Amino acid sequence: MCNHAKIPSTSSFCSNIFFVSALPVIAFGEQLSRDTDGSLSTVETLASTALCGILHSIFVGQPLLILGVAEPTVIMYTYLYNFAKGRDDLGQELCLAWVGWVCVWTALLLFLLAVFNACTVINRFTRIAGELFGMLISSEKYQFQWVYTNGLLGIMFSFGLLYTPLKSRRARSWWYGTGWFRSFIADYGVPLMVVVWTAMSFSVPSKVPFGVPRRLFSPLPWEPASSQHWTVIKDMGRIPPLYIFAAFIPAVMIAGLYFFDHSVASRMAQEKEFNLKNPSAYHYDILLLGFMTLLCGLICLPPSNGVLPQSPMHTKSLAVLKGQVDHPTKMVQSAKESIKHKASDSEIYSKMQAVFIEMDKSPETAVIKELEDLKQVFMRGENEGEIKKGNI
Repeated sequence: MCNHAKIPSTSSFCSNIFFVSALPVIAFGEQLSRDTDGSLSTVETLASTALCGILHSIFVGQPLLILGVAEPTVIMYTYLYNFAKGRDDLGQELCLAWVGWVCVWTALLLFLLAVFNACTVINRFTRIAGELFGMLISSEKYQFQWVYTNGLLGIMFSFGLLYTPLKSRRARSWWYGTGWFRSFIADYGVPLMVVVWTAMSFSVPSKVPFGVPRRLFSPLPWEPASSQHWTVIKDMGRIPPLYIFAAFIPAVMIAGLYFFDHSVASRMAQEKEFNLKNPSAYHYDILLLGFMTLLCGLICLPPSNGVLPQSPMHTKSLAVLKGQVDHPTKMVQSAKESIKHKASDSEIYSKMQAVFIEMDKSPETAVIKELEDLKQVFMRGENEGEIKKGNI
């Protein structure tokens, strides 16, 4: 049975994770287009993320894992492109076909890792190792480059797009606006701010030089600039046998990278603290990753794998913590009992605070911060008169 009450919250989670997944992929597509002289672009990265995401959500063992084209994939593809471009037997014309062979070898290695239960080694890694790896992957996304023509405008838009969605996540605690408006901003603030800042980038004054701000060029999938990639499988037979076997070397590195990256992302999305009902499926997920890598290689798409930090963020955003259920219920019961005994606002707050501290295991400073808004309401009520106890 479908719980219609959960539809608004579910749609907000979907919209948030969509933009959290799409924005890095678009940025990586622009980087890949620059590093490969336009051989691959945002079209391919988005198509890979969409195709692998659909297959993953239907056939995977753990659907909470988020897939996408990661920065290590972009770096490896850049190395492969530069290697092939400098060889007379390959060149830019056969570069993508040779990369297809690399993906074939990578898929075979992933199949072997899944068949021989290599994922058991992931239990040897502690959580700090996974967190450090996630920090490494996240730091690789930053590009410290300055475009002096439109650098200032780009910085303004970047910080604006970063600050406003973070601020909108706390909209429920705002002191202004109606309840439904604050809830709407808190749930849909991320996509709303993306639309707002995108619209602002198109509303620059007419005196601004052409090309400012710089925009991403992305050909449509059916345009000639993009259609040539989908038939790269025809050129794979033209690769010299020496380079077909040589493709095994980078395939070993990519398979090892995908194995560790995908397994760490999957494990962090299934930490014990989330108390998931479905069991883990590490070996099966690696097997499915091998099939998706093979498919992407044959149609000239950069493969997608489990990404950090989106995967644990996704699970955490969907989780309902025990404290979120128990704390409000027992605090409200304490407040109602105090109201029956005609307690003052300060006494009501003190008893609610005692219940919260008794149930919460956080440090005292964190508890004080959590109850700051509640304290302000009661203190304001004492200054202005009794608060409306019926609304507690």
